[in-house]
Amino acid sequence: MAKKSVIAREAKRKRMVAKYADLRKALKEAGDYEALDKLPRNASPVRLHNRCKLTGRPKGYMRRFGINRVTFREMALSGKIPGITKASW
Repeated sequence: MAKKSVIAREAKRKRMVAKYADLRKALKEAGDYEALDKLPRNASPVRLHNRCKLTGRPKGYMRRFGINRVTFREMALSGKIPGITKASW
């Protein structure tokens, strides 16, 4: 489980990206890069990092499910993800 402060920081970045999205788009289209430099750093979408929705783990993230590989495996083996079965041949 990730620290609550790290999860909160990432959530704060998401809100800031959403807040400045329209302004960033307008400034980029206008080519006003000096004004873009004056925006907060965390307003840039490249600073976001995908995290597991259940544990907050940043690595091994699976976009399709929104969780990390460890949580995915636990849930799949316990039958909590419909349509997912363990492979055997």
